[in-house]
Amino acid sequence: MTSGIDVRVIETSSLGDRSYLATDGEVALVVDPQRDVDRVLALAGRLGARITHVLETHVHNDYVSGGLELSRLTGAAYAMAAADEVPFQRLPVADGDLVEVSPRMRVRVIATPGHTFHHLSYALEGPRGAEGVFTGGSLLFGTTGRTDLLGHEHAETLARHQHASARRLADLLPEGARVWPTHGFGSFCSATQAEGDSSTVGHERQVNPALRLAAEEFVTQTLSGLDVYPAYYAHMGVTNLAGPEPVDLRPPATADPRQLRRRLAAGEWVVDLRNRRAYVRAHLAGTVSLALDGPMATWLGWLIDWGAPLTLVGETAEQVARAQRELVRIGIDRVAAAASGTPERLAAEPDQIRAMDTADFSALAAALAGAVPDGLPAPATVLDVRLRNEWNDSHVIGAVHIPLPELPRRLDEVPEGAVWVHCGSGYRATAAASLLARAGRRAVVVDDDVTTAADKGVPMTASA
Repeated sequence: MTSGIDVRVIETSSLGDRSYLATDGEVALVVDPQRDVDRVLALAGRLGARITHVLETHVHNDYVSGGLELSRLTGAAYAMAAADEVPFQRLPVADGDLVEVSPRMRVRVIATPGHTFHHLSYALEGPRGAEGVFTGGSLLFGTTGRTDLLGHEHAETLARHQHASARRLADLLPEGARVWPTHGFGSFCSATQAEGDSSTVGHERQVNPALRLAAEEFVTQTLSGLDVYPAYYAHMGVTNLAGPEPVDLRPPATADPRQLRRRLAAGEWVVDLRNRRAYVRAHLAGTVSLALDGPMATWLGWLIDWGAPLTLVGETAEQVARAQRELVRIGIDRVAAAASGTPERLAAEPDQIRAMDTADFSALAAALAGAVPDGLPAPATVLDVRLRNEWNDSHVIGAVHIPLPELPRRLDEVPEGAVWVHCGSGYRATAAASLLARAGRRAVVVDDDVTTAADKGVPMTASA
């Protein structure tokens, strides 16, 4: 920035979140850090900046915060909403407070309830005034943070607060002020999918429903668009209020082929981290496909019983280490065991290795018309594992709808016979097929883009 303030993004794309580091070249403030704070410390080191302040916009519900640990490691002041009661030392801040970071950089605290009751935004000010605003889960790119995370009974009240807070930000800040949200990049914390990679207050005035719609219309639209969110969210706020433990990324115990077989035989979660196409070609029977090239932590945290034994299987030890890092961000701190290598190397017996049938929507269209492609079973059931709003927009006529997060406890609702399973692109379908196979069912993964289904001849409809 021409003011001499440099704002850097620390992206966590797997969770759809961003943290920020702002520096004047000497000192730095950090906003909404993820739990693996080594990334933040490394960035500050590269920039030659000393972290003096850590700011939380709210008590997060989608990840374990690294704010407390970062403040302990650096000696930085840890700012949180004064209204949030916590057992650890922090700098309590409230609406209108001014935090002087350096003679060239300060933040103005703005109360923006909506995503949570005590949510704060932080306007970053340089020598010439406001440069931008860290909005957390308030004003996002083209949308706002969802309002039901504290319970559906609060959703309408918080939606009204969210509308008022967005308008307050727009009124207080200049058109050219940058908007730096934490959520909205695929996070389930946003009310709808965010658009774009950067924005300003002026741009949001033109496109954001909170700034374009009257309060009643905004509330109705927001509440009608809310879908389910990951089950592990129930643990995040509690952990963050209590004060998270320091992160531990030491490698888990190594499982040899016999130990893997015992864990699989016991019905434990053994997760294959490889690309889904590698998984369908060959995998250990009973493993669940949740590839690292997608939102592995989100879906695993949603599916697994909290605290259940977990074993990770990857191609390399580096892949397992990456998965560990993803998982500690959502509070899964203890991995029971891990193994790396090919399925052939990890199998205790050759008959443990399995393959899985795959198809595209053209093949599904043919199969539904009675011309089943060679080598594939006729579809007794088409299973759609997308979420409710996706199903309502468009779905295969006659399909069974069981969202992926509900599948483990609803497997007995899937009709007998071969199951052709699809999602939006193939990631969730492969996960679902692996769960079906784990339960002894035959599944075909429709590994294709659902937006092409109608053009490929699949009969589609929408819910009223």
